Amino acid sequence: MLSKFGRSYGTCILFVVIGAILGGILGELLRNVAALQGVIPYLVQTYPVFDMQPVTVNLYVLRFTFSLAFAPNLMSILGIVLAIVLFRRY
Repeated sequence: MLSKFGRSYGTCILFVVIGAILGGILGELLRNVAALQGVIPYLVQTYPVFDMQPVTVNLYVLRFTFSLAFAPNLMSILGIVLAIVLFRRY
């Protein structure tokens, strides 16, 4: 399915996920920069939005454990916003 921009929604989701991951990694890398010590605690503090307890499925031969958590930090959110802007621009 194509969006009004001529690209698929899957591509947009891929942009958002990569933006969130890269934003989180950038925040962790900036944690050790001395010039940002006053600001960085606010940028890398996580805010839990969704947290699902682990669910185990036992098939007697295989055992699966599933869990899902969404706890972005401010740098991840900035990465998501930048990814959406880049997706819409190009």
